[in-house]
Amino acid sequence: MKKRVTIQGVAGCFHDAAAREYFKDEEIEIIPCDSFPEMFESLSTDASLLGIVAIENTIAGSLLQNHELLRQSNLQVIGEQKLRISQVLAALPGQTIEQLVEANSHPIALMQCEQFLRRHPNLKMIEKFDTAGSAKEIAEQNLVGHAAVCGEYAANLYGLNILAKSIETNKRNFTRFLIVADPLLASELKADEREINKSSIVFTLPHTHGALSKVLTIFSFYDINLSKIQSLPIIGREWEYRFYVDLTFDSFVRYMQSIDAVRPLMNDFRILGEYKECTYEI
Repeated sequence: MKKRVTIQGVAGCFHDAAAREYFKDEEIEIIPCDSFPEMFESLSTDASLLGIVAIENTIAGSLLQNHELLRQSNLQVIGEQKLRISQVLAALPGQTIEQLVEANSHPIALMQCEQFLRRHPNLKMIEKFDTAGSAKEIAEQNLVGHAAVCGEYAANLYGLNILAKSIETNKRNFTRFLIVADPLLASELKADEREINKSSIVFTLPHTHGALSKVLTIFSFYDINLSKIQSLPIIGREWEYRFYVDLTFDSFVRYMQSIDAVRPLMNDFRILGEYKECTYEI
């Protein structure tokens, strides 16, 4: 049966591209949502849906809202996908860069391509809601003189002509996405235990000296690597923090032993998911 995957953004966006890369050997149906809260709401009301959600970017850092949305849900992480974020300049066929007057895109995408765009003073940067949405708008409304700063996939999807590729200033721009599912569906799609080498957990600690240090020491003893640690303040509890941690390991047995060892030291502990790490060849 065709998998249904909900994303934030319109068809052709980077969430769409990441979903198709993760499920590249399968046919999927994309269910677009306007926002991340809307996406998580859809996932909570339809247990047959899968979701893909950006969780961190190598330039912008962690998407803190999505950490909280994931924690507040009952969803489980079943996998991850890493995607290079590369932008193109695309317009209706038959136009040159010199004939264009506007560059439309999400404000972050415009900022990431500012050096290229400033070399073309005829292009006025106009902020839009979405990168792929800008390409869609230009194509559907036949906007002559407008260009979209978007991904190559979006440009091709909406039939735009690519005038310049890889226009982002920093070429080492990657986003990491998590694939999430209802617990019952997650149990069916979860990787084999022999392939699992990564875990995402969340917890709080008592407000005592050395609380975090003790946890880190135990993980080190069991040869567990902390590939990411993100702290967020707990609203209403001054100077107390919630920790989101990604663990990588070679032995699932040693990983489970480490979890059993640290669990008594933690409060509000939850395993968000255990999955196979995505290795991206740069």
